[in-house]
Amino acid sequence: MSTTAPAATVLPPAPWKSLFNQHISKMPSPEFVLGTVAAAPSGAPVPYIPRVRYCIFRGFWTELPENKHNDAERNPKVYESDLPTFTTDVRMEKVGQLFGTSAGHAESEDQVQGSGGGGPVEAVWWIKETGTQWRITGKAFIVSDDIEGTEESSGVRTVKSEVGKRMRVIDESKGKDWSWSRELTGTFGNQSPGIKGSFKNPPPGHSVKEPYDSQHLELGGKVDDLHDSVARRNFRLVIIVPDTVEQTDLSDPAKARRFRYTFDESTRANGGWRTEELWP
Repeated sequence: MSTTAPAATVLPPAPWKSLFNQHISKMPSPEFVLGTVAAAPSGAPVPYIPRVRYCIFRGFWTELPENKHNDAERNPKVYESDLPTFTTDVRMEKVGQLFGTSAGHAESEDQVQGSGGGGPVEAVWWIKETGTQWRITGKAFIVSDDIEGTEESSGVRTVKSEVGKRMRVIDESKGKDWSWSRELTGTFGNQSPGIKGSFKNPPPGHSVKEPYDSQHLELGGKVDDLHDSVARRNFRLVIIVPDTVEQTDLSDPAKARRFRYTFDESTRANGGWRTEELWP
């Protein structure tokens, strides 16, 4: 069921990943700040402006966290990755920004409804429990229900190519049984009923005075159905493909350090990453 073409050899995990996971596990909630780039308003002195918001880290792509409340079928353990994920609503502005600043430069609303994107992002975690800031810079790709349709759009092909080549094979024998759609549904199932229900909220950012489809949309509702048609139509999984990762350790001012990890495919012995130790 998988049509991706991941790396042919088994690479070790990124050198920063284990410590990152340890630090994230100490947070009461794995919140981070996500920065995107938006087109500036007409007449502005610059073409683009930054936009930031808080998001929730949902684990690494292909490594769906265990959840006893999730009845979705799970994929076999075929792949691992160093690609952080979060979820969003297709109606949110960040989705259009990830498409509009990508190499494809999508402009119309129709062009941002499916899988694709690839715009630049920066994600920052401050873990006060360890006195450490983590900053991940790269490109973000969006996965929608069209990821395994009968016809592949250019957006689907882009996602499978750019994300697929950063997926590490750990059990090639089960590769044919792994599915992008199953991973997407599993991620949807890992959301709480309230979060799943939020994908049926009235249109985000619209005036409360504007009419909306009150027959299918409800503020504060809950969803348990993994295949609720309205919620799934709006649900999106976002995968960050990192170019650089910075860990700034401020736990001891006398020993403070910044470590910069830069993805470099030629450095295969270290998982494809170069490491620099810097002053903070």
